[in-house]
Amino acid sequence: MSEHPKNPARRSLFKILGGATAAGTLGSLLPGCGKEDKPARDTLTFSEIPHGLDHQHHLPPGYQSTVLLSWGDPLHEEETAFQPEELDADGQTRRFGYNNDFIAFMPLTAESSSTQGHRHMQSENSERGLLCVNHEYTQPHLMFSGYSDDYSATREVSAEHVAIEQAACGHSIVEIKQGAQGWQVVADSPYNRRITATTAMEIIGPAAGDKRLQTQRDPSGTQVLGTLGNCAGGKTPWGTVLIAEEGFGAAFQGDPQKLADAREIDNHQRFGITAENRNWGDHDRRFDIQVEPNEPNRFGWMVEFDPYNPQSKPRKLTSLGRFEHEGFTLVCKPGQPLVAYGGDDDEHQFVYRYVSQGRYQPEDPAANRQLLTAGTLYAARFADDGSGEWLPLVHGLGPLNTENGFRNQADVMIDARRAAAMLGATPMDRPEDVETNPHNDCTYVMLTKNKQRSDTDSANPRARNTAGHVLEIAPPGENGNRDHTSSHFQWQQFLLGGNPNAENPAERGAYGQQSPYAISAHGWFANPDNVAFDRNGNMWIATDGCERFGFHDGLWAMATEGPLRAAPKHFFGCPQGAEVCGPEFTPDGKTLFVAVQHPADSRNSTYDQPLHRWPDNNPLLPPRPSVLAIYREDKQIVGS
Repeated sequence: MSEHPKNPARRSLFKILGGATAAGTLGSLLPGCGKEDKPARDTLTFSEIPHGLDHQHHLPPGYQSTVLLSWGDPLHEEETAFQPEELDADGQTRRFGYNNDFIAFMPLTAESSSTQGHRHMQSENSERGLLCVNHEYTQPHLMFSGYSDDYSATREVSAEHVAIEQAACGHSIVEIKQGAQGWQVVADSPYNRRITATTAMEIIGPAAGDKRLQTQRDPSGTQVLGTLGNCAGGKTPWGTVLIAEEGFGAAFQGDPQKLADAREIDNHQRFGITAENRNWGDHDRRFDIQVEPNEPNRFGWMVEFDPYNPQSKPRKLTSLGRFEHEGFTLVCKPGQPLVAYGGDDDEHQFVYRYVSQGRYQPEDPAANRQLLTAGTLYAARFADDGSGEWLPLVHGLGPLNTENGFRNQADVMIDARRAAAMLGATPMDRPEDVETNPHNDCTYVMLTKNKQRSDTDSANPRARNTAGHVLEIAPPGENGNRDHTSSHFQWQQFLLGGNPNAENPAERGAYGQQSPYAISAHGWFANPDNVAFDRNGNMWIATDGCERFGFHDGLWAMATEGPLRAAPKHFFGCPQGAEVCGPEFTPDGKTLFVAVQHPADSRNSTYDQPLHRWPDNNPLLPPRPSVLAIYREDKQIVGS
């Protein structure tokens, strides 16, 4: 692996890592992940926007956006326009939820109806589809009048407001179509529905029915109400959507130390459940661990649902493990086991991979739906020499036995964090989105930050990592024929977030692959969070935390191969207080959907006195999380 000493970005990163390991430098390419000799054809021709920070969103010249959906917008034609002071829980169940995050665009054919099953799942229609949107969490001080922005002051949220919050969580499925006026919601669509914190769901897989999932309300341990903390997700080729349960612990209250079961004391503390948490449990007793100590074990899973069947029941997939899921994204190759990649979004947590027992069969959707119910979950160990190993989380293997508190496979899945740590997986700097680029078959890990890190390694090279970084994983094989089921892989740093001109080398960002190409003063970013890939294989990274560096969060796009590899260009900027989530392209690449989350979430900003009122700028409406549809004015492919 060569060092390319003439490249300043390579030299700076090499210095940060002490010059010790090839794995830590940007100087080499994993087999097939990036072709250095590829012609320098820039497929990202948009004019870059500058860093900035104000109360509006920003796009390059020649681009427009439509506010497609905002918190409180009606999903059915009989509903009235949003009036926040008159909102109740029942009304919120028929309206777009709060703090939109992950987005999946699921195409519909021209003749689709809610009775046609999966006939449309292979459609590439880019003018009509279902927009499936997560709603991660609620913020009472920005939703209701009378609350301080001091989080402790929200402890006295009323029963009515708690019910509205629960109805505003979860997920929205909304039919949209393009017409003469652009993208519009189809308000009379039979597909439109909400999934909330009280929607009935099924629990399946190795932990289903286990005594640790049994409650007073559900002694079977197989039925649960609702989903929480829905951050990122994934899509399946058989037409279902996967949504993650991430920060669910904050919804539960109670003192774990008062529980009789020492295992649950440790378990609940790992997910931040304390007596000082939000007061949902005062009004819905299942969220009080002193009343229902097992209820938190029914959250922290991946949830699968069928957006094309409004009567379908979501199911929680315990085979994918329990932790703070950012999401799971799939690699499906005909005749091979399904592989899914995901991250546990917390400091010193792990990167995971799942491999199904069965094999993916493109022509058999019913069989494919079983692929996520039986398989093996693995955690990643990153070695300093650039090699990696997937460690199986299987009861009875190594330390995952009864002597260490694992009764069965259910325990291993419920306590996946403890199991991964015991196996020796590498603690990471907040693993968020993990996604495979279909153009080079390599997998990319977004590592947002970790200010709690003191001990470093090549995969996490910075102590008190404030800006985050991105890793690149290459399974054995070549582009298009990589073996994602292999227990071994190679890895390297793809980029380091932060200012490439920072005075402190430990905080200095590193980008790009070959001189003389370099990023502009606006091309650097911090805190990579979500990732998507366009039709040309370009990587689009959404950030969460750039305001700490003096400018807005947004979207940056970059090539993954050639001389422009890992050289970001700034495409989108959020209004102050917001982050951008869930970038999603239509199949033709001509529309980019983004979710702008928690606008105006800044110090002293409240419902009564918000920092600003994006996107409506209406004195009668608060700031509202919203989904934007972004397109070129000439209707060509976004970015190119």
